[in-house]
Amino acid sequence: MSHKIMIVDDEPEIASMLKQYLSLNGYEVITALNSQEALDKLQFQPDLILLDVNMPGMSGLLLCKQIRDYVSCPILFLTAAVEDRDKIQGFAAGGDDYITKPFSIDELGARVSAHLRREQRRQTAASVHFGNDLVIDYAGRTVNYKEQPIPLLNKEFDIIEVLSQNVGQVFDKEHLYQAAWGLDGQGNNSVVAEHIRKIRAKFTTAGARQMIETVWGAGYKWIK
Repeated sequence: MSHKIMIVDDEPEIASMLKQYLSLNGYEVITALNSQEALDKLQFQPDLILLDVNMPGMSGLLLCKQIRDYVSCPILFLTAAVEDRDKIQGFAAGGDDYITKPFSIDELGARVSAHLRREQRRQTAASVHFGNDLVIDYAGRTVNYKEQPIPLLNKEFDIIEVLSQNVGQVFDKEHLYQAAWGLDGQGNNSVVAEHIRKIRAKFTTAGARQMIETVWGAGYKWIK
């Protein structure tokens, strides 16, 4: 069965071009020209969403925030320009990746394929216990401490997933970004650091042991 992709972009030419390309690559494609239309079409349960940030009315960021609690699939932002602070806002809203316009259509295809493969791997992974009280369910994408959930955003879980599945291995910020987001992580140090800070704060609130250790001058690792 082919994967289902939703394209949300207020520019009909871009939406049509992306639909044609993705359809030729075997995907089932749904298009929406604004956020309200996208909300109406979520009933089709897309496996991945390509979401324009700068749309009239409800922006892509606001739409992402509104639907993230109900939609677990990857959300890839399409945007004309982006800086680190913009990425932090986007990832905090629940986005998974940024694709900057104008973009290479083949790069977009590679990112879509990479995120869909990652989702498939997650669906087959098992739960793992770290000590007696911390449990990571990779299929369900949840982290529980003493049987209570630690609330995590999508990218926060992705970072935990990468580190916890490679216990003791040190990831510098660039490689951690690449491993969690799927492609080139150059220049995204502040994004990774902000996500690590929020993960640690949530572990502290839950009373859980801090599992992510800073290796000064090198990066981060999941402790044994």
